[in-house]
Amino acid sequence: MEWLEKNLRENFDLPAKHPSEEALRRWRSAVSVVRNPRRRFRMVADLVSRSQNEARRRSIQENFRNFRVAVYVHQAAVNFIDGAKNKEYRLTEDIINAGFSINPDELASITGKHDMKSLRMHGGVDGISKKIRSTFDRGISASDLDTRQNIYGVNRYPEKPSRSFWMFVWDALQDMTLIILMVCALISAVVGLASEGFPKGMYDGLGIILSILLVVMVTAISDYRQSLQFKELDNEKKKIFIHVTRDGSRQKISIYDLVVGDIVHLSIGDQVPADGLYIHGYSLLIDESSMSGESDPVYISQDKPFILAGTKVQDGSAKMMVTAVGMRTEWGRLMSTLSEGGEDETPLQVKLNGVATIIGKIGLVFATLTFLVLMVRFLIEKGLTVGLSKWYSTDALTIVNYFATAVTIIVVAVPEGLPLAVTLSLAFAMKKLMNDKALVRHLSACETMGSAGTICTDKTGTLTTNHMVVDKIWISEVSKSVTGNNTLEDLNSVIFPTTLGLLLQGIFENTSAELVKEKDGTQTVLGTPTERAIFQFGLKLEGGHNAEDRTCTKVKVEPFNSVKKKMAVLVSLPNGTYRWFSKGASEIIVQMCDMMVDADGNSVPMSESQRKNILDTINSFASDALRTLCLAYKEVDDFDDGSDSPTSGFTLISIFGIKDPVRPGVKDAVKACMSAGIIVRMVTGDNINTAKAIAKECGILTDDGIAIEGPDFRSKSPEEMRDLIPNIRVMARSLPLDKHTLVTNLRGMFHEVVAVTGDGTNDAPALHEADIGLAMGIAGTEVAKESADVIVLDDNFTTIINVARWGRAVYINIQKFVQFQLTVNIVALVINFVSACITGSAPLTAVQLLWVNMIMDTLGALALATEPPNDDMMKRPPVRRGESFITKVMWRNIVGQSLYQLVVLGALMFGGERLLNIKGADSKSVINTLIFNSFVFCQVNAL
Repeated sequence: MEWLEKNLRENFDLPAKHPSEEALRRWRSAVSVVRNPRRRFRMVADLVSRSQNEARRRSIQENFRNFRVAVYVHQAAVNFIDGAKNKEYRLTEDIINAGFSINPDELASITGKHDMKSLRMHGGVDGISKKIRSTFDRGISASDLDTRQNIYGVNRYPEKPSRSFWMFVWDALQDMTLIILMVCALISAVVGLASEGFPKGMYDGLGIILSILLVVMVTAISDYRQSLQFKELDNEKKKIFIHVTRDGSRQKISIYDLVVGDIVHLSIGDQVPADGLYIHGYSLLIDESSMSGESDPVYISQDKPFILAGTKVQDGSAKMMVTAVGMRTEWGRLMSTLSEGGEDETPLQVKLNGVATIIGKIGLVFATLTFLVLMVRFLIEKGLTVGLSKWYSTDALTIVNYFATAVTIIVVAVPEGLPLAVTLSLAFAMKKLMNDKALVRHLSACETMGSAGTICTDKTGTLTTNHMVVDKIWISEVSKSVTGNNTLEDLNSVIFPTTLGLLLQGIFENTSAELVKEKDGTQTVLGTPTERAIFQFGLKLEGGHNAEDRTCTKVKVEPFNSVKKKMAVLVSLPNGTYRWFSKGASEIIVQMCDMMVDADGNSVPMSESQRKNILDTINSFASDALRTLCLAYKEVDDFDDGSDSPTSGFTLISIFGIKDPVRPGVKDAVKACMSAGIIVRMVTGDNINTAKAIAKECGILTDDGIAIEGPDFRSKSPEEMRDLIPNIRVMARSLPLDKHTLVTNLRGMFHEVVAVTGDGTNDAPALHEADIGLAMGIAGTEVAKESADVIVLDDNFTTIINVARWGRAVYINIQKFVQFQLTVNIVALVINFVSACITGSAPLTAVQLLWVNMIMDTLGALALATEPPNDDMMKRPPVRRGESFITKVMWRNIVGQSLYQLVVLGALMFGGERLLNIKGADSKSVINTLIFNSFVFCQVNAL
């Protein structure tokens, strides 16, 4: 069998240098199987013994031997390749000294390649945690952060360097008309020096060059400052925070501070910030479409524990241990290949680019005609005086100046300041809105928001403060206010101990809130505002009771989502049975109940009169603007892992009335919207009576407005919706699909420009469908923020109105600039063309026109495009979809200003010397200077 080992070495290139001990061990093991006769014969003995024929036995033996050799060759090759792979993952001295027992690249490859075999080889998730010195309950030590970042890397990927100022200067110099002008200026300077000498011959050429350089520098400075501003805003977009466990306490940190070994808490709507391994959780569904392209979500469990960076949590919650960060993740490698993309052009920029192109073509025609007229007059005059056969250097200088004037007319005519003004105005508005707690993710949103005619807003956290407390509770057929300590004691006195234990068990087990210990030793409740309110109420109510809530174990959890409008948990009891707890929208939970806990603490059938009393209690709470939630339970002997929680047979325990006050200033903001022609519609998942009470308090629900529930709305036909939608002001008990349908119909049927607020993962379709999606910065999930155009950082409705104000300011400021620019263009083109035709010279020289162009395109844009909004802007109706940008009033002003300026300049051009009694050899130069100054002052007057 020596030939086999030799053959293996030759075919699979066993290196001359010794491979790792593990590789050699695998190699020797594979080869020993082939070389060991006892093992070889034992494998074929059975087959051989079955055949009585000698020839048949020999044939079987030979075939089996050949087959076995092939198998062993393959196995030896695979084992050796595996061993060679392991060679890449050696433990360096740095890793060992730091106290870690696994190579960073090997750790990253386990998760990145979903390598279950390697994971098991390292002892599973538990084994990995030991090798990276992390524990599931305490996480890592904050003192190890620098060491972990040095060994395993930081959670960042390299970004392309920002463009320098000189790159913007170079870009500004690429303008073709400016290049032509520079060539003309150089020719003018050379010819001028030859004909008129130094320094007089340099004046025209040098003046043009200096003017061009000034225009280029102003343009470059403006563009450079914008790029810095956009970079600053882009950095704001990347500020994402995540909850981790470190040093035994739960902390909120930036995703960029995440290190290998961190224990990350994931919940619905989160974007996974790094590669990791699942520790434990409930019903965790991950959307991997951003990585794999597959739309179906992936169920993560301990059997399939791999979670990749860049994916999104579609449902459930979990704890994850980070195994790779930054460039060791597939997401990091992908992001590093993407260039830092600029903003797409906004609709207004596209529209104004079209206007600029048309005006530029008109300018080209005028410039060509002006040059032809000047040349024809020059040639005729020259032919009549000295003849066309004699040419002098002054003639060449004159022609060059004519050409420079024609090119300058093109420069002036092409309104490159229009897109610049839009960008300046939008960038200025974005900066100001950032100070007002609104992060604009897309430039076009600023512009579009000014035309919004409808705002579909959430209630909780947007119109209300999102600081919730349990204000009332119904339990044991008694309704109590629970705002003070005395009332809690009264409640304790009227509730049976068994009922109290059941209530506390339901509160503490069926919750997504968590009691965590801060660094200073204080305890804090984390979770959604609703969950925190109920959990804190439970803590106060629990007091010193040894309640039943700590004597059970969670078996299964169904997290809350906005479709089911409830959450459920299954717990195992000490007696071997199980108990479901369900909590959610009051009407849904009551419908699931056929029993209730009575005043004596017993579970009794719910009669129709009792059901009516319960519904009346819910409506009473809701009419006081309280959010209502119900808690119920159901005893079961067994359960099915694959099935959802039951939907019937529950026993009602309690009804919570949760107070969430209206934000200060919301009523005034809604009033401002109404005066601006913007209709505010509340779309909420709450009880209709709660929604109506809040809507009336905010001024949203008026006498002619309609409040409707989601199920009623979605049952309407398109014809019924057409009649109904204009009057809808409140939609309660709505699903995310209802919000999407409302937005689609408002845009499709009524051609409204619609803004929509949202905070949950399921709001993403409506945010994407709307003209302007507004995600909540505090309560919003990362999925919602990613789908939005604007992130409202303080979750305040008043901030949304500020976005609308600035949107209108942008639109009106650009209209002012367009009006100003078109007026200047018309006057400059007409005055030079008419003068060329009549007098044979252009009163506005190339240098003067470049100076005017700089004022008009840059300084004028700065002045007009950065004007802040005023109250009068919110007293006019919104610009409807499809309306012309240049209005009739603007055309009236443009024509009126142009005629006034042309009359003034024409009078100076043709009768200025006589009217002002200007005489002498330099009278023409004096009049042209006067015309230029008058032209400039006319533009200042137009501003």
